[in-house]
Order: sequence, then structure tokens, then C-alpha cells
Amino acid sequence: MAEASADSSVSSPQKPNPEKFNELVDEEQYTIKKRLPRTFPKRKNDVYVSSKTNLKVQLNRCLKHFDENGFQEVFIHGLGNAINRAINLALQVQVHYGNVMEVSTHTSTLELIDDLDPKTEDAEPGVHSRNNSAVHIRVYRKDPASDSPDTVIKGT
Repeated sequence: MAEASADSSVSSPQKPNPEKFNELVDEEQYTIKKRLPRTFPKRKNDVYVSSKTNLKVQLNRCLKHFDENGFQEVFIHGLGNAINRAINLALQVQVHYGNVMEVSTHTSTLELIDDLDPKTEDAEPGVHSRNNSAVHIRVYRKDPASDSPDTVIKGT
């Protein structure tokens, strides 16, 4: 049994590490241009979090959607490095309103495409595909009827 596991580890092919992609591409021959991710239909209550935008500004945008625009739910989206900021933003909105808000989280993987533009005439243009994690958080108002202690469950 131990021999089989040793053989499988030796014979299994190693996949290239996506983090080492820049090391695989000769920077003297190619310029890497990252395309924007595929966009989803943007609703008025969507907030896309980036690592460049001030967190306080993003928090005020979410609060404005609930207070001034009258939305019952806000969708917060984060991609890659911005996932932690998106989660932090959703939790700050929930803390701001107390027990009135609920949070529902979904994760996904998005395929991102990079263009390889040649710097020399000898090299040909290319395309590189890579995956990146994303989070989609729905922050919504709880149904007040479901939280009341007087709610009776029928059928029992």
C-alpha cells in the first residue's frame, strides 16, 4: 500500500503554479495586459468593492441605499484581494443597523484573461487564462414578523 502511494506521487504531473506565471513569461518579450473581468448586469443596489476605494465611502454608499433610496437589500461584490474588504463592509453595515439586518454570502470563481502583447517582432501575441475568487454578499432587512416572540408555528 505504501508503494502505491509513493509511485503515484512520483508519476503524477505537476501543474504550473499560477502565481509563478509572471516568471514563466519573458518580460523582455511580452507585456502583460490584464483585461477587466466579465461584468454582470449592474443593479442600482449593487456595490462593487475594490481595494483602492476608501472603505468609509463604500460604507456610506451602502447606508445611503438603505436610508435614502429605500432599498430592502444591497448586494456587495468583491474580487480577489477585495474579498476581505467586502466581508468587512457587509459586517459593518450589519453592525450599524443592529439586529435589523441579515447577511447571505455566496462565493464563486471567475475566469480572468490576460493579453500577452509582444515587445519584439519575433514573438507572437498570446492570451493567458487564470482563475480568481469572488464573493457576493446580500445584506437585507429581516422580516419583522419572523423575529417576533408571539409568532406561533402552525401545524404542530
